[in-house]
Amino acid sequence: MLNAFEVFTTVVVGLMVGVEFSVAFVVNPILDGLPGDSGLRGRTHGARMLGTLMPFWYIGSLVLSAVWAVAGWHHQGAGLVVGAAALLIVSVIMSLLLLVPINNRSKAWTSENLPGDWKEQLHRWDRFHYVRVAVIITAFALLAAALG
Repeated sequence: MLNAFEVFTTVVVGLMVGVEFSVAFVVNPILDGLPGDSGLRGRTHGARMLGTLMPFWYIGSLVLSAVWAVAGWHHQGAGLVVGAAALLIVSVIMSLLLLVPINNRSKAWTSENLPGDWKEQLHRWDRFHYVRVAVIITAFALLAAALG
């Protein structure tokens, strides 16, 4: 039963990594290349949509990893799972302190109410997001290694 839970947890975290990697390296670059405010509208819609979904996914991934760490404490790879859970904690803290505040501001932006530094804020969000993606990729890799 633990093996199925381990695989399930790894898949959940892996899918989250895939979404966040796609946002960073596919979706946002595409939106940034659109003319006018089309890209901004896409990013604000994404901020609303993913801003609603991702907190559950991040917290859920952390909880699943913590349960795996506790349930598999005496199994091979437990240290890798603890490391992955620690990195997921870092990703949640980064999200709350660095990314969510920018996201909360940007999701209400329209062409009429843009702050003067809106591009800088989006670029700051992107830089923080790249770091967060690296953190969750590492967490995923640790979970995948713990399966072996």
